[in-house]
Amino acid sequence: MKGLHLTADLYRCRCEPAWLTDAAKLGEWCLSAVHAAGLQPVDQLFHTFAGAGKGPGGVTATVLLAESHVCLHTWAEERAVTCDVYVCNFSGDHSARARGLMEALVDRFQPEWTEQRSLDRGEEN
Repeated sequence: MKGLHLTADLYRCRCEPAWLTDAAKLGEWCLSAVHAAGLQPVDQLFHTFAGAGKGPGGVTATVLLAESHVCLHTWAEERAVTCDVYVCNFSGDHSARARGLMEALVDRFQPEWTEQRSLDRGEEN
């Protein structure tokens, strides 16, 4: 079960507001980014949440990959996003593809700053 798990917390995103509130738009772009990274989507779910008293609702965008998953959660009222990219390296090393996808995700939202983490998962066989 060797794999790579990448996370990024994005703050004060300077992107167009629609990237934080429009599930269909964000989902379509996520699928394109997954393909561009050389990963294989197998299913997806994109959902826009109703706004609360603080502003418009955010989005959860999840793409299941043959290699594992990518998941985004936006907080439109805070202009913040969390990104999660996980690839298992069972059939080959997909680490570079995962890193490329994460870079594209961060670039899409144009955050003022990020907190990124990388975790190697599982054991070497």
